Amino acid sequence: MTDTAPSYAHPELLVSPAALAARLRDDEMSGREAPLLLDGRPAEAFAAGHISGSVHVDLWGVSLIDTDPAPLRAFLWMIHHVLAQRGVREDRPVVLVDQVSGLRAARAFWFLEYFGHRQVSVLDGGIDAWVRAGLPLATLPAPAEAAAWTEQPRPELLATWRDVLDRVGNPDALLLDTRTDEEHSGQLVRAARGGTIPGSIHLEWTRNLAPDGTFLPAGELRALYAAAGVTPDREVVTYCQGAYRAAHSYLALRLLGYPRVRVYLGSWKEWGDRADTPVVRPQ
Repeated sequence: MTDTAPSYAHPELLVSPAALAARLRDDEMSGREAPLLLDGRPAEAFAAGHISGSVHVDLWGVSLIDTDPAPLRAFLWMIHHVLAQRGVREDRPVVLVDQVSGLRAARAFWFLEYFGHRQVSVLDGGIDAWVRAGLPLATLPAPAEAAAWTEQPRPELLATWRDVLDRVGNPDALLLDTRTDEEHSGQLVRAARGGTIPGSIHLEWTRNLAPDGTFLPAGELRALYAAAGVTPDREVVTYCQGAYRAAHSYLALRLLGYPRVRVYLGSWKEWGDRADTPVVRPQ
């Protein structure tokens, strides 16, 4: 029987536990260098059990709230430096590991793509899926070997507050609010002002995932965004509070093949704190 289920436009951005385990076994048997496994979970979760050979890197809580040129350059230099110190280099594939297909993996995914890495994937379903597949965990960490990694930034993947302001009311652009209903409506205020950017479409990031923590099948994911009016003919700028959830929806849209997607790196914390940016409170 032929499988007629629709597929992702870029299925290579996800790897299943079975496929990753097979790749690691083959590399070990052949003597090839394995992909760099970057585990972004909290330190205590990593210590309790991780895929053998994984390197720990935790970028949680590291956010930027001013996307003007000087602070933006400094922030991006810091993130690039951290990733290079954990062993990232352009000629070695990177697989990102989270507890599920979560925010930590998506955040690192966006950073790596922004810096120009072309071989990045996410373990679909994360450690939970790995364990469900009956695959083993290790407790001894692998040493991180710093790498000489020259970045090749892709500015078309990043939006500053000025970029977003230019796109308010632009029919070729679409602003995608990935926060909760309460944040979008302004009931939950997490900056100087609550609400949303005028004209935004709201689609919470959690809807990208199935109950088991894997990404929705391609057909369901595509239908979800189409029903919300998020179409691939427009540039999509995703945002949330600090660009974590925004990165998750960036990854979802990359899977579907949307050609123009940016992450607003300062997100609502920057936008809502400014006095010169427009805000609305949807009913």
